[in-house]
Amino acid sequence: MRGGGELIEIRFHARGGQGAVTAARLLAQAAFMEGKHSTAIPFFGAERRGAPVVSFCRVSDEPIKISSAVCEPDFVVVFDARLINADVIKGLKKDGTVIINSQVKVNGFISVDASGIARSLGLVRDNIPMVNTAMLGALARFEIVSLKSVKSAIKETFDERNAIAAEQVYREIIL
Repeated sequence: MRGGGELIEIRFHARGGQGAVTAARLLAQAAFMEGKHSTAIPFFGAERRGAPVVSFCRVSDEPIKISSAVCEPDFVVVFDARLINADVIKGLKKDGTVIINSQVKVNGFISVDASGIARSLGLVRDNIPMVNTAMLGALARFEIVSLKSVKSAIKETFDERNAIAAEQVYREIIL
């Protein structure tokens, strides 16, 4: 794990229906499979499909005693590039990383075309590409958890295409 033993905090930004809550849960599950401690924290309000949504995950080799929202993330994962604004990167640690689902390179961020990958695999609902599992492949590249654990967690909930999406992002992302 990046830094070895430290608490890693991840904040997911998406639109309602894109699976940010599920992504946090799957990441926490993958960490648990590796014997790590993890928490997934959904943030619910009056969200509706398409409205901005936030979800959080913490991963550590030590027990986690924090159960609040992640205010100073190590990683910000953005499922929809149209959500990029000051609020999305607010509190990002100095050496933090932003991973964004975008077809074009976004300066200062790590960009990956998770939507294109999801569409190519038929992971679309109501004409919206489901990028949550694909974006977990990007986090695996940072060794928060292994790709093997991410794929295992995904397969417990979704079909093989979702695990393939994670692996494609893992292999295609440029760090």
